[in-house]
Amino acid sequence: MLEPLAHIGRDPGTGGYLRDAWSPADLELREWFAGEAARRGLALREDRNGNLWAWWGDPSPARPGVVTGSHLDSVRQGGAYDGPLGVVSAFAALDVLRERGVEPSAPVGVACFTDEEGARFGVPCVGSRLLTGVLAPERALGLTDDEGDTLADVLRKAGRDPDALGRDDETLRAVGVFVELHVEQGRGLVAEGRPVGVAGAIWPHGRWRFDFRGRADHAGTTRLVDRDDPMLPFARLVLAAREEAERLGVVATVGKVRVSPGNANAIPGLVSAWLDARGPEERAVRELVAALTGAAAVQEESWTPEVRFDAALRDRLARVAGAQDRGEPAPILPTGAGHDAGILAAAGVPSAMLFVRNPTGVSHSPQEHAERADCEAGVVALADVLEDLCR
Repeated sequence: MLEPLAHIGRDPGTGGYLRDAWSPADLELREWFAGEAARRGLALREDRNGNLWAWWGDPSPARPGVVTGSHLDSVRQGGAYDGPLGVVSAFAALDVLRERGVEPSAPVGVACFTDEEGARFGVPCVGSRLLTGVLAPERALGLTDDEGDTLADVLRKAGRDPDALGRDDETLRAVGVFVELHVEQGRGLVAEGRPVGVAGAIWPHGRWRFDFRGRADHAGTTRLVDRDDPMLPFARLVLAAREEAERLGVVATVGKVRVSPGNANAIPGLVSAWLDARGPEERAVRELVAALTGAAAVQEESWTPEVRFDAALRDRLARVAGAQDRGEPAPILPTGAGHDAGILAAAGVPSAMLFVRNPTGVSHSPQEHAERADCEAGVVALADVLEDLCR
């Protein structure tokens, strides 16, 4: 099932993917999801925030469902597995349950969350944050992309009603438990020698925008002593972020920068940079950001506290998912990557995650990869988990 997705949004020059939320590529992926649901006779629903739900059975507050899935959007120049592997594996696991003749005692759902990566509007997990009420619809609708289009504008162009956005209790009540399968973004399973693992916790993490203002001027006629060049404090930010991260035992990345006016022969008037910081302890992440503020105006664009997945559910997944491998529980791993499962867990929805081994650990890159045998092991483990949870 990954093959029909391979061409959608792919950059032929790099092999990476450009699948911004609500872009033509994303809309095509949503059509693919609807087709896979229809092929299996699943009831397709789109909630008020654009998340897709394909149901085997009819969930209700009295009979909530067991849900799995992930997302289909990507970071820019991302890989083929981050997100799509979880959605494809969800459909495949449902097929396995039917092949086994399983008659689930609870409805089973496949979910596709919208705009998990936040590549277009700068805030990750927009669909699940809106669903759970973590992100206010007023703020979401005002988010802008690089072209200056707001989310409200984009939704209207896609035929959606911006006024519908907001916490969706009806949809939340239909979810009894959520299990997200994801390619591992790291090499923990390589070190363990296991194809499948279970998430124990998600590190606290956030994104901050730093605006350095100076004075635009001529690159050839302005003396160095007369310049107010914002590129210099920006450069110091990049170096200081690395130094502080090493000191505090966290990770920090300046992966996006916008220079205005952006002429090769002009001193910039404004440099905007985005810092991503994560770590095992919130205190250390906050201390890093505080140490970097000074010459810039700083705005926190998103923050996700540490998420510890429910211990009983986590251990249950580890036991069931590990049985088909060595007959012993699957390894439990922390992660520095954010996921929709973490947003749901923080909102009180029982949630857990399965990881599929990534041989290089590379992610958010065209080099992202998982071996076919490990992907198939992930599908079997997910089917075993769903069958166990449906009892």
